[in-house]
Amino acid sequence: MRPVGSTHLLLPFTRAVSQFDDPTLRGVLFRSIAWSIACFATLYAGAVWIIHRVLELHGWFAWGADILGSIATTLVALWLFLPIAAAIGTMYFDRIAASVERRFYPWLSPPSGASFLEQASDGIVVGLRVLALNIVALILAILLPGIGLMLGWMVTGYAIGRGLFVAVAMRRMPRAAAESLYRENRGAVLCQGAILALAAYVPVVNLLIPILGVAAMVHVLDLVLTSAASGR
Repeated sequence: MRPVGSTHLLLPFTRAVSQFDDPTLRGVLFRSIAWSIACFATLYAGAVWIIHRVLELHGWFAWGADILGSIATTLVALWLFLPIAAAIGTMYFDRIAASVERRFYPWLSPPSGASFLEQASDGIVVGLRVLALNIVALILAILLPGIGLMLGWMVTGYAIGRGLFVAVAMRRMPRAAAESLYRENRGAVLCQGAILALAAYVPVVNLLIPILGVAAMVHVLDLVLTSAASGR
């Protein structure tokens, strides 16, 4: 299979954005927002509990700790949104992928790839890998202001791009073939990952990342499959 050409680098993301009139994607969006709110509410409640129960602060110290804890929790929540979004996206990736293919690639045969258990376990691994690399990115951003932020963005783009692409590709092929296809199209995949990683730090837009990420990777994959089928 041939790599996706440079003229296709922005096409997956723009096509993904253009499909938000689809009822299926809107339904997934509402569910992902609900999951995100639940995750961040849990994170915030846990931080407050730690401040009050573990530190056992009172008076002005408790008031100051509440303010600093709220700010720190909010910043951490924003930073960790991408791994949470990646995990949420993999929960619904089959539904998102099927919707994208119905609209843009109706000639493709029904998917028949890795087993459901293998796809589910890979989705969990994607979320954990993005989480781990995002923690590394956070440390880099703190230790190396400016340069660390750029390195963190690159690390996050790699994690989200590779992870989602392989997860989506496994709908149609075994893991080994999906990994091989990623290596052949690494440039296009990482380009989408970089775009998604950047968008994930924009308020409101970051709520769309679970859907945009999966949809964009479906486009990258199906552009490759379509190109191979046509012999280009």
